[in-house]
Amino acid sequence: MDTLPITTAVLPDQKSKRLISLDALRGFDMFWIVSGEGIFHGLANGVKEKYALVQNPKDWTIATNEHLSMLERILINISNQLHHSPWNGFTFYDLIFPLFIFISGVSMPFSYQKYFDQKKAGNHSSKAIYKALIKRTLILILLGIIVNGLFKWNGYENTRFASVLARIGLSTFFAALIYLNFSLPKQIIWFFSILIAYYLIMVYVPVPHFGGGILTPEGNLSAYIDRLLLPGKLHRVVYDPEGLLSTIPAICSAMMGIFVGTFIKSASPLLNTSKKLAGLFIAGTLCLIAGLVWGLFFPVNKTMWTSSFVLFAGGWSILLFTIFYYIIDVKSLKKWSMPFVWIGTNSILIYICAHGLFNFESTSQFLFGGLISDMPMAWQQVGLWTGVLLVQLLLLKFLYDKKWFLKI
Repeated sequence: MDTLPITTAVLPDQKSKRLISLDALRGFDMFWIVSGEGIFHGLANGVKEKYALVQNPKDWTIATNEHLSMLERILINISNQLHHSPWNGFTFYDLIFPLFIFISGVSMPFSYQKYFDQKKAGNHSSKAIYKALIKRTLILILLGIIVNGLFKWNGYENTRFASVLARIGLSTFFAALIYLNFSLPKQIIWFFSILIAYYLIMVYVPVPHFGGGILTPEGNLSAYIDRLLLPGKLHRVVYDPEGLLSTIPAICSAMMGIFVGTFIKSASPLLNTSKKLAGLFIAGTLCLIAGLVWGLFFPVNKTMWTSSFVLFAGGWSILLFTIFYYIIDVKSLKKWSMPFVWIGTNSILIYICAHGLFNFESTSQFLFGGLISDMPMAWQQVGLWTGVLLVQLLLLKFLYDKKWFLKI
């Protein structure tokens, strides 16, 4: 644990204030995978049982009918968005991972300001900052393998080495190297070069027994590289969604955050807050359009982390950040967001806890089991996961009040 804040982001117009919207957005993002999805799947399950609705076994979506109320339709639609696309396509759940990487990128221009100030003064230490970057990346890779069950000792062939945390570590590591060593114009060149190069090799490099440009789960180049080079177990047998080659375009997800952070942090007299908000909205919209257009040739696909996916998910990330930034930091409406801030300031910790370190479901059952058992069977999942959320928020608020943050 560390008693220092995780992010040192501040508003460009109000230097004494933290960029609370960044912590809140990170917490909003993490909320869905630590307890939010359980709550909304439970609500949808209650509606499904009530009306005997059918759930598609391929994409897990629940069909609606004319008997549902507006609220019930909304609950079903939210639940349907909390599943990954089976292959091509995009859901809200597909946004969660790239949004987290994007947020990490937004914080970099603020986090590394001290380094650039020292560099300008001639007393910086590049060695120290690169050492810290390497250490952080290696820790995240190790934590990812631990979350995957390293200490179950199931053998090398049954251990998954690729992970969500490893992709976060690697993508932000290389994005940071580009940010620290190149000017903004050259960063933009790097950004487009990576996306275009990834498109070209995925489409034109032939895969043995399949050929070139076969963008199926088995036939795409990224999956082939995983089968060829990735050690241990692949998450999906013939490919890994956090594999080797598909981590490269994820660097650009972090770089999109860097561009936004640089833009927000700009002290140019030509850019007041209103112009920055308008610029972010336009940029987000253009990225959505660009992603959709590129998707006609290179499908929007989270598993392959296609170039069109980077732009499309990045567009939504920019728009979400703009909304949070406007409401929380510009209009100073912060109180509603504090639960998300509690989550966001210890996001890696709660992710690790929720994915194996602690059994929050058992704790919820222990504390609220009596109340849950009194609920109709179809709605007990809602009760269980609401209890999980309460336990998590109590823990995270305690850590926040104590200023204890897991800083990696």
